Amino acid sequence: MTPFFGSVFWLLVTLGVLVTFHEFGHYWVARRCGVKVLRFSVGFGKAIWRRIGRDGTEYQVAMIPLGGYVKMLDAREGEVDPALRGVEFTGKSVWKRIAIVIAGPGFNLIFAVAALWLMFVLGRPDAAPVVTATPGSMAAAAGIQPGDRVLRVDGEPVATMSDAMDDVATALLGRDPLALVVRGRDGRERQVVLPLQQLPAGRGIDTYFDMLGLKLAPPPAVAGVVMPGQPAALAGMKSGDVLLAVNGTPVADFDAFARAVREAAPRSPRLDVTVRRGQQTLHLPVVARYESLEGQPARWSVGVGALPGESAVRRYGPVRALGAALESTWDSTRQTFTMIGKMVSGQASTKNLSGVIGIAQVANASAQMGLAWFLNFLALVSLSLAILNLLPIPVLDGGHLLYYLIELVKGSPVSERTQMIGQYIGLVLLFTLMGLAFYNDIHRTLFS
Repeated sequence: MTPFFGSVFWLLVTLGVLVTFHEFGHYWVARRCGVKVLRFSVGFGKAIWRRIGRDGTEYQVAMIPLGGYVKMLDAREGEVDPALRGVEFTGKSVWKRIAIVIAGPGFNLIFAVAALWLMFVLGRPDAAPVVTATPGSMAAAAGIQPGDRVLRVDGEPVATMSDAMDDVATALLGRDPLALVVRGRDGRERQVVLPLQQLPAGRGIDTYFDMLGLKLAPPPAVAGVVMPGQPAALAGMKSGDVLLAVNGTPVADFDAFARAVREAAPRSPRLDVTVRRGQQTLHLPVVARYESLEGQPARWSVGVGALPGESAVRRYGPVRALGAALESTWDSTRQTFTMIGKMVSGQASTKNLSGVIGIAQVANASAQMGLAWFLNFLALVSLSLAILNLLPIPVLDGGHLLYYLIELVKGSPVSERTQMIGQYIGLVLLFTLMGLAFYNDIHRTLFS
């Protein structure tokens, strides 16, 4: 499956599951509050399957698999049979209407916790938080050295590279100074403060990461796998050989070795690769090939693979996994609201908003990394949907919730005229937000 079709497919899976689960929350609580549900639709548009339940609810699967909706008996949408007044939505108490409205985001929150719980039970494979810094970058100037292991970020312990970089990303968006505690290759612990406040305002997160220059440490310059029949094997290289230089140019790690091969081979495929084997230093005459290996785009290579990096898997038993899932959900919620506040105040750039294209790309990438990573992605998107829908914007669940809270205070419903004005304002705000996110996606796709 190509990246484009993979992105489309996993986007449909993501939205189909999460939005349908959201609507099921509204449906389930509405039924228990005595409201008649006229239709529960998975998808939009023309129905491709339909059934009428014993309760009179029409259940259907529609052609456009981008979520779903629940249609309840509502006097605001037309005349209601007097015999059905008792099961009509607006006739219910304000507390029941609040429960129905908040159930959608609530079910998204439950889904996020459940997905994270399953992810922790299965175990999410990750890399150990062993880092390096791009020469001349902010991280290098702050004192990050090759092979440093990140132990704590802003006082919080981290066990994996993803945990460390998630915390770094949050600090980057707000451009706050960030303290890291690292352990060097010499075994000594030290504190490194990243002066993120020096970053220019109004840039995207990708630009900030490039300027910071903090990244996963590459594998050491050692031949981990020497492929039979490939140039390196034919020249006599063996697994475990330490790679020292290519055509006399020293290499510090495996990435530098691969880069040196790609730069030297176009000038002449015949390379002098210097290796150390035990106490011996050998010069191997390797003839590079320009070919595609394992379905990858064609490039110059010599048939050598790196040693596997140090891994770190977060896996817990069912009870501990629940605690980890709740903790992770709370941390993500807190970070999301913090970033919303910083975007509103102008401390963080709105260039960091992502829309449907960005979600599709991350969905595909997560799915390729395995079930645990896709569950993590689903949890984060589900939590984002819950938070987005609770924002006090008319047309969203949070907007309706705001109306009902006002009704509790003033003792009577908000007028239909006020609600109508609010709907128009909400639509303008929502489409503005969606348009900005879509523009950011296009800009990142074209210029990244």
